[in-house]
Amino acid sequence: MPNISQKGLNMPSSPIRKLVPFAENAKKKGVNVIHLNIGQPDIKTPEVALNAVRNMKLDVLAYSRTEGSEAYRTKIAAYYKQHEITVSAEDIIVTTGGSEALSFVMGAIMDQGDEIVIPEPFYANYNGFATNNGVTVVPILSSIENNFALPPIADFEKVISAKTKAILICNPGNPTGYLYTKEEVEELAQLAKKHDLFIIADEVYREFAYDNKKHHSILSIDNIAENAIMVDSVSKRYSMCGARIGCVVSKNKELMQAILKFAQARLSPPTLAQIASEAALETPNNYFTAVIEEYVSRRDLLIKGLKEITGLTVAEPSGAFYCIAELPVADTDDFAQWLLESFELDGNTVMVAPASGFYATEGKGKNQIRIAYVLEEKELVKAITILKEALKQYPQT
Repeated sequence: MPNISQKGLNMPSSPIRKLVPFAENAKKKGVNVIHLNIGQPDIKTPEVALNAVRNMKLDVLAYSRTEGSEAYRTKIAAYYKQHEITVSAEDIIVTTGGSEALSFVMGAIMDQGDEIVIPEPFYANYNGFATNNGVTVVPILSSIENNFALPPIADFEKVISAKTKAILICNPGNPTGYLYTKEEVEELAQLAKKHDLFIIADEVYREFAYDNKKHHSILSIDNIAENAIMVDSVSKRYSMCGARIGCVVSKNKELMQAILKFAQARLSPPTLAQIASEAALETPNNYFTAVIEEYVSRRDLLIKGLKEITGLTVAEPSGAFYCIAELPVADTDDFAQWLLESFELDGNTVMVAPASGFYATEGKGKNQIRIAYVLEEKELVKAITILKEALKQYPQT
């Protein structure tokens, strides 16, 4: 038979979804699976967004502009202004989710063999975007001991080479929930400026900053307009993961022209989803107040419960809705599969995301899992109980 490309063979599997067949088999056996593995919020999508689609009056569902509708981009720019980010509609290209935005960015700024520096653990699909674009990920290890704060700038300096084109962060972080301080963002910005690199900030969890802490955007830093790139999405902000609407934002005109050409090759972002996303921008602030209160309550309950499990260490997140937990097991890939294949408590089990897939360094994260606290509190309580009992019964080799 014809050969698959080396790139196709090298594309990494999703650590979040690779256990799905085992979960489906468990469900077929009548076991209830509590999903802690994926960041799909159970928060209701704003009614204003759903109504925009329900009440849409179109005779033809046509292409939109390649860069996204002007009306939508103008409203996004106004939204950013409320968050101390001054951009215009011309600085924004709408994409099919934040994933496409990141892939376009990598394609536009890097050639085969170029390198991108990323603090790890990081969103697993960054590996996939890099592989797809022939880019090498250079990881900088962060630590659970300090909640995965930004590693020392000296660690970045050690790995920057002639092949380095960009630094990428997720703020707040997936999978860590870490919220970068203003000083950390400024340090990274100046590092990018010093070495003439792009600094890419994945800010899709911007709204979810807790404990009276503030999110600081890369685009709020002065004097790095040509270096700074922001990636965003409606997926988590409005609980609209299925809309698949994101965007790239930058004041670097040459960069945006390059990204536009990538966007033209896929014609346009989805029209219906843009209508919903534009309407979502009218969501009242009290929606976010309630959502943040809910996530803080869930986080506090989860972290408290996990800390009561013998041998477990957990980082304390200040943003997003994830945390990394270190378990007293050697291999969480095996543990996660065992949970689905061989363990249940009163007809229930849990599905977690092994953290090794969130690292680029071989062997790291083997005893860690990512937990998404996107379920109501009674489900989280049940999940904690299941994990506690499962760790007692898990047959260590």
